[in-house]
Amino acid sequence: MPQPHVVIIRAPGTNCDVETAFAFQQAGAKTETLHINRLLENPSLFTKFQILCIPGGFSYGDDIAAGRILGNQIQHHLAEHMDKFKADGKLILGICNGFQVLMKSPVLLQPDHVKGPAATLTLNDSGRFEDRWVRLEVKGTKCVFLKGIERMYLPVAHAEGKFVARDEEILRHVDRAGQLVLRYVSQSAGNGNVSYPDNPNGSQANVAGICDSTGRVLGLMPHPERHIDPTQHPRWTRGEAGSVGDGLQVFVNAVQYFA
Repeated sequence: MPQPHVVIIRAPGTNCDVETAFAFQQAGAKTETLHINRLLENPSLFTKFQILCIPGGFSYGDDIAAGRILGNQIQHHLAEHMDKFKADGKLILGICNGFQVLMKSPVLLQPDHVKGPAATLTLNDSGRFEDRWVRLEVKGTKCVFLKGIERMYLPVAHAEGKFVARDEEILRHVDRAGQLVLRYVSQSAGNGNVSYPDNPNGSQANVAGICDSTGRVLGLMPHPERHIDPTQHPRWTRGEAGSVGDGLQVFVNAVQYFA
């Protein structure tokens, strides 16, 4: 199987790049971490890679809004190259702050030139930073990264993770298109209204992650790279962890896509 080459993009404030690179390496990929300035200086570097990942953290200190500055850099200086990356059949992953970055660029959902972005990620309903483990359910089969996954148990750590669509019609449209691929679920019931803290931020439709129309771009608030080994499960000593961490398959799917 060919070994796909992954670029992990970091910026000032990024703090999950090492763990994310390690997760991809465990899945069988070759990784390289690049500062965003390297790509701005030399966009031809995009051609070296098959997978692009924007990891978690607090890019540029989340000044203005979480992911806004890095998202603007991508939108105004690298949009053409990101579009070609997608058009070439490659994969893009945004985790937590990376999801926020993708939502503030046109990579995931195309904005309306008059009405603005189709959706955003805003402040948690709790009004505070949420750092906890959550239960997740995969919806549909559209997303490459989530192939064969039904449920996951992963940690979240964010203050601006509430998914909000511009209006109800946008929410229905994206849902019908199969793009609301990852949802928060409660421990007792897998469907219906999921209240806090099972839905840690108050996201509409319990959305924890979405993909683009091709299924090859995924943004999600939970951190799969923080649960790739069973010993990372908060209750692994009580026998509640499986043989591998729930998040590992996300990275394995990305690697196997290029088999």
